[in-house]
Amino acid sequence: MIRRTLPVALLVSLTACAAEPPSAPATATPAAPVAAAASASAPAAPAGVEQVVRAALAELAPGAEVGKVSASPIPGFQEVPLEGRVIYVSNDGKYLIQGTLFDIAARESLTSASESVLRKDLLATVGEDRKITFAAAQPKYTITVFTDIDCGYCQRMHQQIAEYNRLGITVDYLFYPRGGIGSESFDKAVAVWCAPDRNEALTAAKAGRVPPKGDCTNPVTMDYDLGRRIGLDGTPAIYTRDGVQLGGYLEPAAMLARLDELAAKAAKAAR
Repeated sequence: MIRRTLPVALLVSLTACAAEPPSAPATATPAAPVAAAASASAPAAPAGVEQVVRAALAELAPGAEVGKVSASPIPGFQEVPLEGRVIYVSNDGKYLIQGTLFDIAARESLTSASESVLRKDLLATVGEDRKITFAAAQPKYTITVFTDIDCGYCQRMHQQIAEYNRLGITVDYLFYPRGGIGSESFDKAVAVWCAPDRNEALTAAKAGRVPPKGDCTNPVTMDYDLGRRIGLDGTPAIYTRDGVQLGGYLEPAAMLARLDELAAKAAKAAR
């Protein structure tokens, strides 16, 4: 996956289909739950510092969604959630750091840990009635996948949905039509949602057989907005229940291996 740098990243979402190789550095070392919990409990910035930081970001990226401004591990800098990403801004508002803050001793990305907390909280706002779920008969893991019907890697992933399920991976789909609201992909997503059998309609649409144009109350716009808030930068975008980004397309066995690895890390951290 490719990420744009600020301030461009605040204005434009990347609309690429994404496949993530198992060895990709961006996701090869997911943050442990312990690090994520520590980030979530970081003290808020002093009121004066917070005002300075917010003013600086408002000038740099007007209208951007800024989350809680809190203390960072870097002296003289605050940690700031911004458009689904975590950045670091100096207390005087003069300097901004965008990138990965890595704890050498712990061998963990503190930035990834904080971003996972953000995503987990946002994904927790999605009710079951907004998802199209392909459930495993014997569920071991559940992943959330933002999908675009016309994305090649999304189609490839769905062709293997039975194998994901066989391996114990339940897939919760949300829509992210990369062309945006009102695009052809958006209309296809609405048609799938409005179909009598959404699972069947999604499978057919991924194979090129789109159902008749739908007209019903649907969550496609909300899904799309959520994807932008999370900082989605390609489809399929895949997340665990803890908000850890697994990357783009992974074939079923590789997906299971990645999930097993995360579960082992969580178990080790809990001991």
